[in-house]
Amino acid sequence: MHPVQYDLVVIGSGPAGQKGAIAAAKLGKRVAMVDRNDMVGGVCIHGGTVPSKTLREAILHLTGFRHRSFYGNDYVVKDRISIRDLAARVSQVVERETGVVRDQLRRNGIDLLTGTAQFLDANTIEVQGATEAHMFHASHVLIACGTRPSHPDDIPFDGKKIIASDQFFQMEEIPRELIIVGGGVIGLEYASMLVAMGVEVTLIEQKSTLLDFVDSEIVEALRYHMRRQGAIFRLGEKVTAIQMDERGRVAANLESGKHIHATCLMYAVGRQANTDLLNLEAAGLKVASRGKLEVNQSFQTAVPNIYAAGDVIGFPSLASTSMEQGRMASCHIFGVPAEMNAELLPYGIYTIPEISMVGKTEATLTESHVPFEVGISKYEELAKAQIVGDHTGMLKILFHPDTRKVLGVHVIGESAAEIVHIGQAVLSFGGTMDYFRDTVFNYPTFAEAYKVAGLDGLNKL
Repeated sequence: MHPVQYDLVVIGSGPAGQKGAIAAAKLGKRVAMVDRNDMVGGVCIHGGTVPSKTLREAILHLTGFRHRSFYGNDYVVKDRISIRDLAARVSQVVERETGVVRDQLRRNGIDLLTGTAQFLDANTIEVQGATEAHMFHASHVLIACGTRPSHPDDIPFDGKKIIASDQFFQMEEIPRELIIVGGGVIGLEYASMLVAMGVEVTLIEQKSTLLDFVDSEIVEALRYHMRRQGAIFRLGEKVTAIQMDERGRVAANLESGKHIHATCLMYAVGRQANTDLLNLEAAGLKVASRGKLEVNQSFQTAVPNIYAAGDVIGFPSLASTSMEQGRMASCHIFGVPAEMNAELLPYGIYTIPEISMVGKTEATLTESHVPFEVGISKYEELAKAQIVGDHTGMLKILFHPDTRKVLGVHVIGESAAEIVHIGQAVLSFGGTMDYFRDTVFNYPTFAEAYKVAGLDGLNKL
């Protein structure tokens, strides 16, 4: 029998795969998507973005964290919070989101091939199902298979005391003390969530700085608020060994000679692409470090008919960015004009407090010898912040002092990842600070911070 013919076969059903497949289907192409039955929606839904952000909301609710400025630091909604309490909310959201993805694929006429994919050559893919394998011919392939947490051989993972970031719900109970190795986005998100629950968190990071791509003032504000909650930062420290001590606790030995002990440890350093499962050699492809694939600006690999998008191609590894990468890949495959401005991609970091940014930072402007001025709005000045109890947030606008053109927007605090899009829109249209001065914003809202920051910046000229 001849293999079934498709215009596009997408490997992976996460954000990049979904949007790439749907974009092709809307162009009238015959499209198939391959993924395991229990992973429809990808790591985004089943182990990464959706579970961790739902966990954050569950923690904020059950701990009463958002209301402590009104009712005191001892205010809680529930005294004893269990892993089961947190998992219950996560499982509901995951189930519903998986249903949404399946429905979108069905409505767009995309065939969902259940199983694991392997290349036989650049145009032929074998899908191994539960009981048998099938071959499919693809004129084009989009690899969007995502990543998984790195599991170095020298780390004694057991899923209970020593875990990767996607094994949180495998723990028997919420630990009293936790060591987090890795100060990237994932490590900081978990550290800030758990310290909000009263867990004694020690975060170890080999670099002496955190989140180098984020505005340094925003990062320092995050560290300040986390330290106030009790977080301990060990920056510039390298872990040389992780082991269990004689008391059944986890010990992390540092190159500096320190020994850090805790009930549990989470290893959150790096992620490994799932490309090792695809038999890429048969397609003529080679991978870079950690199994990542290299692509050009159109998301095309070294093999012309094979494209890649999402976490599998590396930074920034954001669900929102991955969606657009998948769509852009499909547009290029089928000759549809499309353009993405990488400089205007927003970043959302779901720590407590939340961080979001778009555009240039002070550091990048300084390195480029671009003069800038700053307009700031502190949440404590906003009625909305007083209403919801967030007195710690801040919105910061960078702009050119001569043209008044907006260059970057940086936010920390409640709804940061929501309101950053106002700044993104102004940036995309080349707007100036005059827009914020002259525009009426609803009152009371967090969006009003743009007016306050705009006036603050213009007053400095």
